[in-house]
Amino acid sequence: MTDDEGVLNPDLVTPARTSSDLDPWQVATLGQKLKEYIARLGTVWIEGELSQLSNRGSSLFAEIKDLKVDARVPIHSWNPGSIPADLKVGDRVVALVKPEFWPKSGKLSLVVFEIRKVGLGDLLERIERLRQLFISEGLTDESRKQKIPFLPNRIGLITGKDSDAEKDVLQNVARRWADAQFRVINTKVQGDAAAAEVIAAVKALDADPEVDVIIIARGGGAFMDLVVFSDEALCRAVAACKTPVISAIGHEADSPLLDIVADLRASTPTDAAKKVVPDVAEERSRISDALFRMVQRIATFVANQTDIIAQLRSRPMLANPFGFIDDQHDELERELTTLRASIGLTLERAATDLSSKSQMLRSLSPQSTLDRGYSVVRDESGHVMGDAAKVKTGQKLNIRLAKGEITATADKN
Repeated sequence: MTDDEGVLNPDLVTPARTSSDLDPWQVATLGQKLKEYIARLGTVWIEGELSQLSNRGSSLFAEIKDLKVDARVPIHSWNPGSIPADLKVGDRVVALVKPEFWPKSGKLSLVVFEIRKVGLGDLLERIERLRQLFISEGLTDESRKQKIPFLPNRIGLITGKDSDAEKDVLQNVARRWADAQFRVINTKVQGDAAAAEVIAAVKALDADPEVDVIIIARGGGAFMDLVVFSDEALCRAVAACKTPVISAIGHEADSPLLDIVADLRASTPTDAAKKVVPDVAEERSRISDALFRMVQRIATFVANQTDIIAQLRSRPMLANPFGFIDDQHDELERELTTLRASIGLTLERAATDLSSKSQMLRSLSPQSTLDRGYSVVRDESGHVMGDAAKVKTGQKLNIRLAKGEITATADKN
């Protein structure tokens, strides 16, 4: 039985009677059963590269090999007139075939019903569909792109052996930063086996903890030579890298899909060298410029502060710090003089007023009357006797004179 895609699925095949050492199958029986099983597969489309081709007029025999791994199958056609006449070894083709097993020889062959070259238009269409797939999956989003380290510890380089791309990267990086270190893995950079080799190199460098960035470089080429860098498996391996990857394929007209999934695209291997490490001469120049600007700013700041200090020192208060104290001392002396004068005037006025009131008080004092010869008569209780009629005979009286007191006894009126 077959699955939904028309491919024979062993899990869906009804198991036949099992053979045993006591009841083995005949070779012809096995061959017939294989023929029946394979016949159920029906027709399928396959893609590959023609590795052998023999056109014998009434029949065509060829071999198609896988584009990525070492696998191949034979094909034949009994109607060569339906096969393109310009087919040649090395062509990339798609073919509609039906598997057939020949019990007599024990060989498998594929009968070809249709075969055609995979042209440039077909490849461009496939690449465009894959581009849209990557975009829809977010593999090209800027948010997932990793930053290239300013100065990587070690640079991983994947390129062809002794290629111009390898020389360009190594030489230009050495010119810019002589101490830069590399781990170079040489692979094929075109052809069917290139994708698998580049994928293996990417995984090896990504697993190396000392490699901080990976460059995949090739010095341009024809479109068909660069198809490998649009391989889906390769692009997905690069997108899954934890180490930043720079694509430096060097083909401006038709950018391979590797450019859009890599973390950074360089237009050429030389451009990749410029982007992966800083230029030591430029960095030294920047440091010198920065130091010059720092010195200038510090000198300007010091000059400004010196001017401010000079202005402060030129102020009277700072020119003579005791001048303020002297001024305050003089002001205090003036205030004290004024205060003393005010107090003296107040005391003088108070003394005059006191003298006037004292004189008035003396003039109103009974003592003054007594001094003029008058006296004050009081009874024993101290009451002043102002009426002689109220004085009784023999009454004891006290008489206050201007100086001293005397006692007396009242005679009869």
